[in-house]
Amino acid sequence: MKNNQRREFLKATGLAGLGFMGAGSVFGQDTEKLPEAIRKYNGGPQVFNMSGYAAPKLETVRVGIVGLGMRGPGAVNRLSKIEGVEIKALCDLMPERVEKAKEMLKDTSHKPDGYSGNSYSWKEMFERPDLDLIYIATPWEWHTPMAVYAMEAGKHAACEVPIARTLDETWQLVETSERTKKHCMQLENCCYDFFELMTLKMAREGYFGEVLHVEGAYIHDLLSLNFNKEGYQGMWRLKENYRNGNLYPTHGLGPICQILNINRGDQMDYLTSVSSDDFSMAKTAQELAEQDNFFGQFAQKKFRGNMNTTVVKTKQGKTIMIQHDVSSPRPYSRLHVVSGTEGYAQKYPTPKVARGHGWLKDEEFKDLETKYTPEIVQKVGELAKEVGGHGGMDFIMDWRLIDCLRNGLPLDQDVYDAALWSSISPLSEWSVANRSNSIDVPDFTRGSWKNNKPVPITLRG
Repeated sequence: MKNNQRREFLKATGLAGLGFMGAGSVFGQDTEKLPEAIRKYNGGPQVFNMSGYAAPKLETVRVGIVGLGMRGPGAVNRLSKIEGVEIKALCDLMPERVEKAKEMLKDTSHKPDGYSGNSYSWKEMFERPDLDLIYIATPWEWHTPMAVYAMEAGKHAACEVPIARTLDETWQLVETSERTKKHCMQLENCCYDFFELMTLKMAREGYFGEVLHVEGAYIHDLLSLNFNKEGYQGMWRLKENYRNGNLYPTHGLGPICQILNINRGDQMDYLTSVSSDDFSMAKTAQELAEQDNFFGQFAQKKFRGNMNTTVVKTKQGKTIMIQHDVSSPRPYSRLHVVSGTEGYAQKYPTPKVARGHGWLKDEEFKDLETKYTPEIVQKVGELAKEVGGHGGMDFIMDWRLIDCLRNGLPLDQDVYDAALWSSISPLSEWSVANRSNSIDVPDFTRGSWKNNKPVPITLRG
């Protein structure tokens, strides 16, 4: 989008003046002013507490899906198989993607209208009165503007990760959700993976004793995909890597925050972050530029470091480690480590549990699986594996979202989780840029975390 178009869009959506176009900034967030901004926002009042909020029941959840590139088509497929869903509208910048998604639904009861052709086609779709939920699967820069616009238009918003890239955006989401009383859920699918749900149940039933330290990560070799001209439209994800910090924290962070009851009994206090130098991305850009002039635009850019490590201290004295590396030749890992006073678990390279120096034997681990498999997995786990989506966790996430909306239940992930987990990116950027000095983490609940209760991921209700 051209700069003048972007300014007009920000005016129209009420997002102007929040730092999106700030000079000397990282995608609009003036990192030097972050500590001042945190103090300013933390001092304000909470308009309405969305934690534990149950919106009115919806007999049928009428859905509009925007973004039909990499993630959107999978969402179309999964939602089409969930009872109580009606897919009424599909939107993408490219008309052929809309038609392809509609073709997927030709033998189903879903007959969606299509929206495409320009950067603002989605606004017409969002303003329809016959939609309850907007499902957002677009490039990152559109996530907050679209989620805010959806809530302002009277719809619940469910958005791919990260839902925000700047601190301004995180607070915009919180304040809009509180004012409109519309749910704003970040679609953090890893919270619904099988081992993550199992360890959450174990933690809540005291298996680990007092959980004192957790670890999460997104370690995924995306170097070739980020430099693939046929990959992310307009090379948008490669351009995100001009920022230096933990750009994609939520996959590893979401499940362990739920285990620590963050925003519901505990809260992040401060963090410190360090990045290695870049040993891969600039080198790859220069090598490709020698063969293809297209990559000349990237050859002189400065990219983030290969590995970012961010450490958080919580108000209750717990510690969290989060890592991010998408440009080193390493096996995929989200770590998922849970360390308590009585037990320990880790997911990668294979799921294991320990009660001391040694791992539990296979038979003992199987007994744990039987005892601690949540009822939601017992109900839809096999169907989830059949439908797919990262082994089934995507389907469980979508099924759970629809189930909560249909039964008037609080969401497992609310707007405070969305804002907090995504805020790690700009906060880590500040710390990296300031020799890994610590920085306070905003309290998006404005003190309500002290009394908020954990949401049970059960089938009650």
